[in-house]
Amino acid sequence: MKKPRAWQRMLSGRRLDLLDPTPMDIEIEDIAHGLAFVARWNGQTRGDYAYSVAEHSLLVEEIYGRLSPGAPLKWRLAALLHDAPEYVIGDMISPVKAAVGPGYGELDDRIQAAIHIRFGLPAQVPPTVKKQIKKADKISAWLEATQIAGFSAAEADKFFGRIAPDLAEDLHIRLRPPVEVRTDFTERHSELLAQL
Repeated sequence: MKKPRAWQRMLSGRRLDLLDPTPMDIEIEDIAHGLAFVARWNGQTRGDYAYSVAEHSLLVEEIYGRLSPGAPLKWRLAALLHDAPEYVIGDMISPVKAAVGPGYGELDDRIQAAIHIRFGLPAQVPPTVKKQIKKADKISAWLEATQIAGFSAAEADKFFGRIAPDLAEDLHIRLRPPVEVRTDFTERHSELLAQL
């Protein structure tokens, strides 16, 4: 019996094997392009453009920098790339991930490890760093929920936790064309790599 195809061809020409991803098959341009076209919240947001995972990733990196101002830049890079596997596996909302089961998490972990190695990060982020990135991710989710996804502040508090008002009061969700977000994501990645 023939095995099903488990690789995806990227615009760069690379073929990424989803079951056995290798760092050599990962290019930042492919990640930025894919994430700029993947909609958060299953596209259920206000505005003329989808709120992309690339835009979300830029926001999480900014928030992480505020939470951990003295952290090494490599962890800001990890924050920027925290959802990078979604360039090939998409962004599943939490209820769908729960329904799919542990297989989704295992696939995500394999791709994330290859991405980290490709850009000079350890395959696994230390738990303390991962916890701070997750905190930044939840703050971003709260902002997105209340600014563009129709949640009340009380509802967002229930699902994502209450956030310190002064931490993010100047952060506003931006909905932009994918080409702009892709460019900003790629440029931020280059800036962080250049400073490592």
